Amino acid sequence: MNTNLLEKLSECVEFGKINLASPYPPQMKGLPGADEYTKEALEAGITPTEILNEALITAMNKVGQKFSENKIFVPQMLLSAKAMGASMNHLKPYFANGTVKRKGIFILGTVFGDLHDIGKNLFGMMVEGAGWEVIDLGIDVKTEKFVDAIQQNPTAVVGISALLTTTMVNMKPVIDAIKLAVPQTKIIVGGAPLSSEYALSIGADAYGKNPQEGIQWLDSIAS
Repeated sequence: MNTNLLEKLSECVEFGKINLASPYPPQMKGLPGADEYTKEALEAGITPTEILNEALITAMNKVGQKFSENKIFVPQMLLSAKAMGASMNHLKPYFANGTVKRKGIFILGTVFGDLHDIGKNLFGMMVEGAGWEVIDLGIDVKTEKFVDAIQQNPTAVVGISALLTTTMVNMKPVIDAIKLAVPQTKIIVGGAPLSSEYALSIGADAYGKNPQEGIQWLDSIAS
């Protein structure tokens, strides 16, 4: 029974079935979604850690893989991330009280001058689904805000996003300031105009070509 519930929850997240009222995907219309199955799983005695590891992370890994293979696109990923978020709402109290241990803290923001947030939001939701605590600083984030956040969370990893060639040049001063404030900070950058070569040239530790690659790198450095 427990395994069956986790499989159903994982399927809901993979295909973007948020809750009972959600009409998408059509083949799951009228059926419970991630919201209801998570509640049912907790009531059945399945631990939050099991739900996270065996349903949510498994599902989001599949979603990330399909996206990297161009089998699904951003709209489907956003629905999967929203379904995952509906499930995470039930789990957050367990993260807060320490019942479930996070892999680490991830500070995320779009660099100053840039107002794009879809890619950032999607990556943040997927990182959270992968078991990290995410601090989202938003868009048009000034250098000082990044520095303040890392000084308050000195063990965190930082992610910086830029979607324009005119704003990606703003990443270097932010990275320099973060490394000056907390030298051991690991930083990953992402966005359409970037490349791994550019990331290295501005002092970043990694480049996330897509959410799947970014999460794999984060997990590789998790303590």
